[in-house]
Amino acid sequence: MNKIRVGVLRGGASSEYEVSLKSGEAVLKNMPDKYEGVDVFIDKNGNWHIHGILHKKNDAIKKFDVALNVLHGEYGENGQVQDFLDQFGVNYTGAKSFSSRLSMNKALTKSFVEKVGVKTPRSTLLSRDDYRPDVAIKIFKEFPLPAVIKPLALGSSVGVSIAKDFFSLEEALKMAFESSDQIMIEEFIQGKEATCGVVEGFRGEDYYVLPPIEIVPKSTAGFFDYKAKYQGQSEEICPGRFSEAENAELRRLSALVHKTIGLRHYSRSDFIIHPKRGIYFLEINNAAGVGLTEASLLPKALRASDSTLSEFLDHIIGLSRGGK
Repeated sequence: MNKIRVGVLRGGASSEYEVSLKSGEAVLKNMPDKYEGVDVFIDKNGNWHIHGILHKKNDAIKKFDVALNVLHGEYGENGQVQDFLDQFGVNYTGAKSFSSRLSMNKALTKSFVEKVGVKTPRSTLLSRDDYRPDVAIKIFKEFPLPAVIKPLALGSSVGVSIAKDFFSLEEALKMAFESSDQIMIEEFIQGKEATCGVVEGFRGEDYYVLPPIEIVPKSTAGFFDYKAKYQGQSEEICPGRFSEAENAELRRLSALVHKTIGLRHYSRSDFIIHPKRGIYFLEINNAAGVGLTEASLLPKALRASDSTLSEFLDHIIGLSRGGK
C-alpha cells in the first residue's frame, strides 16, 4: 500500500527563513510512519526544490498529496502560498488565504477581536511615506512611553523593540522600517507574558485548548524577542503559574480569537497579564507561523497534554485531507 505523501513546505522568501527550516526539519523527523514525508525546500529566491532537486512550482506540487505548511513569515503566513495551492486544488494545513492575511496584519486582527470584547493595548499606525524626522518628536509628545514598536505584518518578533525614551524611540522606528513599510506603535504593558495554543477537532473537542504557557524572558530586550524565542534566552513554564481564573480566561480568549479570525486547524495566541488591569491580547500566530522546532512553544504544550508532535501531525494532516 502506497503511503500518503506529505509535502513539508519550509524555507521561503521570508525574514523567518531560518526558523522555517528548523520547523520543517522537526516535522520531517517526527512524521508518523503511515506517511511519506516529502522535503519541499523553497529557497530565498522563491525556487522550489523536492529532496534537493530544483522543480518548477507547478511540477513540484505533483510530488505530494497534501501540503504541510511551515513557511513562517511573509510568504507562508500572508495568503500567498495558500492562493497558489488553492489554484491547483492542493489540500494543505492551516488557515485559508483570507484568514492568513488577516492574522498577519496586527492592526486588522486587533480591530476584529476588539469587536467581540477582547481587550488589546492602545496603539497607532505609522507608514514609511509619513515618516519624517519630526514624526518621532510628535510621537514622543503624544504617545506614552515605554512603547512597543513593531512591523505591522511580520512574526517571530522580527524588528520589534521597546522604546523607553526619545533616543530609543528614534532607533526603534528606524529598525522597524528596515523590515516593513508600515509599523505599529503600541502601549507597553508590564505583566506576565503568556501564550496559548488551540487545536481544532482534537480529543473530541471542536476547539481543544492546550495548557497556557508562562514566558519569562532572560534577554536584555525585556520581552519575548527573537533571541528569547530561538536562542534559549527565556524560561518557558508549562503549565504556567497562573491563577485558576487567569488560566480559564486565557483558554477562553485563545479559542475566541481563533474563531473570530477564522483560522483553521491550529493557532497560538500571545497575551500580557497586567496585575490590576487584566489580560490583554497581543497577536495570533496562524498555523504556518506556529513554530514546531524542538524549542518551540506548541510542542511543549503538547507534551504537557500527554501528546506528541507525531500525534499532532497525524491529526492536522487528517484535517487537511478531509478539507476541513
